[in-house]
Amino acid sequence: MSTAMADGRRADGERRRQRVKSAIQHATQDGTAISVSGIARQAGVDRTFLYRHRDLLALIHAAELQPSVSDPVAGPPVSLASLQADLANAHARNTRLVTQTRRLERRLSELMGEQAWRESGLGAPADQEELQRRASHLEQANIELSARLEERDAELEAARAANRELTRALNQKGAADR
Repeated sequence: MSTAMADGRRADGERRRQRVKSAIQHATQDGTAISVSGIARQAGVDRTFLYRHRDLLALIHAAELQPSVSDPVAGPPVSLASLQADLANAHARNTRLVTQTRRLERRLSELMGEQAWRESGLGAPADQEELQRRASHLEQANIELSARLEERDAELEAARAANRELTRALNQKGAADR
């Protein structure tokens, strides 16, 4: 009994293998898209059947890479190497775009920070050059006023010294008159 069951299972497995091979052949001739799920569906088998039988899976993947013979207007065939080149180019472009995006985000952040700084009143005003001229003018005026103040301080000191001399002279004359 076990021999009959094993023979039956082998025969069933062989029938399913033939259906898969037939489905691959029909899909290749018809020019329909070939995929593991599509072949499994067309052959009436589960995908796990295909994954358990690596030789059938290899046939499906080989058929996926072959160009369709029934579609002459589809253009040049797509190969694994061309897809890998396209992927590498897309990856390089993506890297460039990420770098450019980061640079633009950093610049935008700087500009927004400068604008916020100016608007807050804490930053340097936009007319900084005019303010620097005004500061230079005020510094010069401060130097002139300081010089005039020193001159007046010297005059005041001289006047005080003269006043002390006069007061001393008057005090001595008043003491002598008494």
